[in-house]
Amino acid sequence: MLRPATTLETVVEGVTSEPRVGYLIYRVERRLRTQLDEALARLGMSTPEYVALSILRDRDGLSGAQLARWTFVTPQAVNQLIASLERRRLVRRRPDPCNARVLRASVTRRGLRLLERCDATMDELESEMLWGLDPATVETVRAALSSCAHALESSPRTQRPREP
Repeated sequence: MLRPATTLETVVEGVTSEPRVGYLIYRVERRLRTQLDEALARLGMSTPEYVALSILRDRDGLSGAQLARWTFVTPQAVNQLIASLERRRLVRRRPDPCNARVLRASVTRRGLRLLERCDATMDELESEMLWGLDPATVETVRAALSSCAHALESSPRTQRPREP
């Protein structure tokens, strides 16, 4: 007896295929993003702002163009994002010592404090998502996803962000 096919599973000639890995990643990403959007909104932040601040914390002094590559958005969108963060005193920009037309962004102390609260929210969401998995499995998932991301970033089809 065949069991009913679940979302995006297919039944062909009595054989049920499992959902594609890409689809499962998509499902996780969509649900995580929805919950993260809602949780960050309560802190007065958006997910793109959180991502930008997180990247700047780890890669201080990126230009707008570099940050755009890391956040996978256009330079124009990043400039608007940085301007908004700067107005709220979460980020400051300073001219590059070698090229005054290039502005380098850094997270302010105020931005770091807010980022800590956002990180705590993300920690809670990840704990919920990974509930029931033992630490070894969590590390296996982390390593596998990191490897997948690296493979796609190294693909000739994908433009990889450049280091500052």
